[in-house]
Amino acid sequence: MRGRRLTLKLTLSLSLITCFLLSSSYGQNCAKHSFPNNRVFKTCSDLPVLNSFLHFNYDTSSSKLEIAYRHSGIGSSRWVAWAINPTSTGMVGSQALVAYQQTNGTMRVYTSPITQYLTQLQEGELSFNVSDLSASYENDEIIIFATLGLSNNGTMLNQVWQEGGLNGNIPQMHVTSGANVQSMGTLNLVSGEAGTSNGGGSKLKKRNIHGVLNTVSWGILMPMGAIIARYLKVFKSADPAWFYLHVLCQFSAYVVGVAGWGTGLKLGSESVGIQFDAHRTIGIILFSLGTLQVFALLVRPKPEHKYRLYWNIYHHLVGYTVIILSVVNIFKGFDILEPEKKWKHAYIGVIVALASTAVLLEAYTWFVAMRRKRSESEGKLPYGGVNGGEGNGVYGHGVRTQQA
Repeated sequence: MRGRRLTLKLTLSLSLITCFLLSSSYGQNCAKHSFPNNRVFKTCSDLPVLNSFLHFNYDTSSSKLEIAYRHSGIGSSRWVAWAINPTSTGMVGSQALVAYQQTNGTMRVYTSPITQYLTQLQEGELSFNVSDLSASYENDEIIIFATLGLSNNGTMLNQVWQEGGLNGNIPQMHVTSGANVQSMGTLNLVSGEAGTSNGGGSKLKKRNIHGVLNTVSWGILMPMGAIIARYLKVFKSADPAWFYLHVLCQFSAYVVGVAGWGTGLKLGSESVGIQFDAHRTIGIILFSLGTLQVFALLVRPKPEHKYRLYWNIYHHLVGYTVIILSVVNIFKGFDILEPEKKWKHAYIGVIVALASTAVLLEAYTWFVAMRRKRSESEGKLPYGGVNGGEGNGVYGHGVRTQQA
């Protein structure tokens, strides 16, 4: 009996907590918001990103759109904008309403046609009439009010909304990753439904593909191939299997990496004005060095050739440079794409695992090398070397069937 009463109390408590949480979440819904001076908007939409909401009244007979754009959780040193793009789904071509609090505490609100990506939101006339333009800032929320004449724009609109920092009273470029590149969509003025933009989703998908391909190729397969070449050849039973595994791993990394590099070029061509110079430069260097490594295999001297030593030095130097630059560029990519933290943590785990494996194998191979060298000096090993080679290996001298 006592157990049933306890269960009942727990159930009631959980129900009350759930109702409270639900009511709190619904309190953030745009339909619950009240404007000052008894202003009423019949329709509203909770925009999917950037803590934004759009309230509006649409008169079908006059094609006039009265809007109130709310951007919550915004600091006083940032600008916000809401725009209609009559020609496409992206930023360029948007007809924007911009607002921010100036350094003297007053609000500035104006219209700005967006003609290019690198813009400072200069003031200018829009392609449609704008009246009753005003803005307010209170409780970390900026609201833009305006009436738009949309006689030639139909009832389905492409909308864009954005935020960015200020340098004094001058708007600066917004962040070019995460929610700031997803803040676009469609708006049905009759039904009030707001949809996401296929273009934005498509570009985000391409970014994800670009990131995955390059992380797997340059950031995982390439270091694995290097570990195979450096350590598996210590074991005589692995010869020549280690060589073919090394070539397979590195060639696969190169092919997948080129595909990832190609998606990066495509993204760059579709994002005119948005540049990540360091990430792009390192990517070009990686592609060039990777291509050199592939062609270097075609001119690889035989183990006994007098120039093989220099080829090995070149091969190892370029290979380790590629691995280091790959890891650096992948982390730069994480900073640009801003995925969920679990993906970055997962890659860190992979790198730590590979590095730990390399350290353990390094210690073990040196142990084997020293033991074989001691045996050789005692006359128990009639041939020299652990890794073989032609006198330029890390672990000794000898003759090998294959050498990376």
